[in-house]
Order: sequence, then structure tokens, then C-alpha cells
Amino acid sequence: MGRVSQAQAEENRRRVVDTASRLFREQGMQVSVADLMKAAGLTHGAFYKQFASKEALVDEATAHAFAEFAQRYSAGLERHAGPRAAQRALIDAYLSVEHRDAPADGCPVAALATDIAREGGGREARRVYAEGVADFADFLAGDDQDGIVRLCTLFGALVLSRATRDSPLSGEILAAAHAALTEAK
Repeated sequence: MGRVSQAQAEENRRRVVDTASRLFREQGMQVSVADLMKAAGLTHGAFYKQFASKEALVDEATAHAFAEFAQRYSAGLERHAGPRAAQRALIDAYLSVEHRDAPADGCPVAALATDIAREGGGREARRVYAEGVADFADFLAGDDQDGIVRLCTLFGALVLSRATRDSPLSGEILAAAHAALTEAK
């Protein structure tokens, strides 16, 4: 089999990072390299042509997940009349059954928290995660509520609703958090 072109190699790398970003949010960072590469439609051996280690991929996939998420909520600012409307739209989407049931496409704050917490300090993924949390909290900040409080409410509600998905409590958690964040003060 011949060598792939530089353009194809770049496309393969992008595909691996995108696939890893989704799988890590859906299944956790314990996904094996073999399973990840299979999901990306590439061979296990191709991984080591693209990445020095799985840790390097974790770093890049974490950055990709946060960049993708930030792009989504920034796009909300453009679609809605001002930051309050964009925040409300994000809260509506974040605390939805659709978001609860689709972690692969969802918020990296909630999906990656336990994996990042277990990884230890000093890693690029931890730095990117902390920056992503801070940026998201800044986006959520308003005149009446601290962005960190709002983020903690969103995060906690999403994680608890996912953990209780097969129970009526799951929907109650989403609805209660939504009401707490959107009621006029």
C-alpha cells in the first residue's frame, strides 16, 4: 500500500480527533486506541503515524470538543437578539432531553469532568478544560447571576439527569434546573 498524501494525512488526523472528541464525551477517555481508530475508519497502526501517544490525542480531542462547543454558543449570540436571548436559548438546549441523551455531541464540561479529574495535574487537557469552564461561565454570567453558579446548576442537572435517565426523576431534574435559571428575579 502506498503512502498517503499530506492532504489525506491531515484529513485522517482531523477525522481521528473528531471521532475521539465524540467517543470520549460519550464513553469516557478509557476508549481503546483500537476501538477509536476502528470508529474513525482507519487502522490501529495509522494512529502512531499521527500521534505520539494517546495522551497527545486526549489533549487535542479535549481542545477540539471545547472549540466546537464555544463555536455553538458563540453562534447563538449571532442568531439571537443579544446575550440574554442567547443564554436563554443555550439553557433551553442544555437542559433538554435531546442533550441529555446525546453526550457525544454535547457539552464537554459535563461529559469529560470525571475523566479530567482522574488524570492528574499538569496535562494540556486539564488546562484546556479549565479554560473552557471559565469561558463557559463567562458566557453565562449576567447582571443577576454569577456565571459559575449558572454553570454549576447546568452541569449538575445534566449529570444527574443522565444518571437517572430511566426514571421520571431525570425529567424533573431538568425542569427544576431550567425553572431556577430562567425565572425572572
